Amino acid sequence: MPIFLPASTEIAADALTPRQIVAELDKHVVGQAAAKRAVAIALRNRMRRQKLSPELAEDVAPKNILMIGPTGVGKTEIARRLARLAQSPFIKVEASKFTEIGYVGRDVESMVRDLTELGVSMIRDEKVAEVRGKAAQNAEDRLLDILLPPPSPLRPEDTAETIREQQGRTREHLRDQLRAGRLDSRSVELDVMQKSFPSFEIIAGSNVEEVDINLKDMLPGLFQGKNKRRKLKVPEALEYLAQEEEQKLIDMDSVAKAAVVRVEQSGIIFVDEIDKIAGREGSHGPEVSREGVQRDILPIVEGTTVNTKYGMVKTDHILFIAAGAFHVSKPSDLIPELQGRFPIRVELEPLGKDEFVRILTEPRSALVKQYIALMETEGIDLRFTDDAILKIADFATLVNDRTENIGARRLHTVMEKLLDEVSFEGPDLVEKVVVIDEAYVSRMLAAIVKNEDLSRYIL
Repeated sequence: MPIFLPASTEIAADALTPRQIVAELDKHVVGQAAAKRAVAIALRNRMRRQKLSPELAEDVAPKNILMIGPTGVGKTEIARRLARLAQSPFIKVEASKFTEIGYVGRDVESMVRDLTELGVSMIRDEKVAEVRGKAAQNAEDRLLDILLPPPSPLRPEDTAETIREQQGRTREHLRDQLRAGRLDSRSVELDVMQKSFPSFEIIAGSNVEEVDINLKDMLPGLFQGKNKRRKLKVPEALEYLAQEEEQKLIDMDSVAKAAVVRVEQSGIIFVDEIDKIAGREGSHGPEVSREGVQRDILPIVEGTTVNTKYGMVKTDHILFIAAGAFHVSKPSDLIPELQGRFPIRVELEPLGKDEFVRILTEPRSALVKQYIALMETEGIDLRFTDDAILKIADFATLVNDRTENIGARRLHTVMEKLLDEVSFEGPDLVEKVVVIDEAYVSRMLAAIVKNEDLSRYIL
């Protein structure tokens, strides 16, 4: 699924040193110094490449990264935060989604198409931000044209200049009322474009991506929709007109070209669960499906050209970060050609009690901070003691040891169980100060210790 969140770092992305990149990642991800170091170097090398001569830069290939580690240790989060730092188009795909192509699977080239769509959205949002002021002014003028009553009949003594002055005064008075919100209760009629969604059947042997690219060119009038006269309140009309003006002020051809360049030069694709398509050691018979997916992914990682609705996109300089737990299989079970395309390999360490304590409290969006903020919306002052946090980490470690180790995701299970009572009764509580101490944690989570099966607490 596409993932992009606008970054807000104090330092420009192209000025970040590897040490500063690691420091930024430390604000959100606990531990995993080796993985952070590897992605920091990869990002800095990308910035260095952009400063080379075009002839040399063309030959400098990105050093793709293979992250090896159990689930819940921060592989996806590191890649996502890296993309936010670089302001790069970024998507996360699961390699296992490509194993059933023809049934419910997807074409491997769809990851590049999705990335391009994301790049177009990024560039369009940037352009919209640039023209928002002008679009708002134009929308206001259009709305005033609708709201302004027609001029009164001419009197013999009225001149053209007098009429213009009267119209100007009336218009400015109406503009002041509009900005003050005194016209919000009024309604106006607008021609609103209605989107049409024609139904069609997919021809056997084709896929949705190819149809999406070609159908609009073959039948240009099919998707345009029709204008429909609608009555809207003034705020809704102003918002609709502003969106129309933004579209008029943006050149989508230039947006598409810029998006293709950004995707080619700074796109990041995170391929998760790559171990699921590796042939298992000791298995009998050829792993046709898994090896076939690897061979399909290989040209994308190696560098090829993918046809998208915005033009041809080269994947030669897209950075690929692959990740997998490799519990059953090993990285060496991947086909040699694919192994060679991920020259940098980093192993992520399992998380223990000390890391859980830090995850609960240190990151900017730490779990404890999230629950405190959530309960503040109910007027409840939720407080955690240091002993309580240590006890929560103890329970999370215990459950991971006794059952499947799902890393930091176990904290979500434990925290939900711990705060079940407060979350349910929160709006009705008379006492608005709730202190979570060691005794409270032990009382709420005692069932986890007693139940050896623990099946109810596995995500």
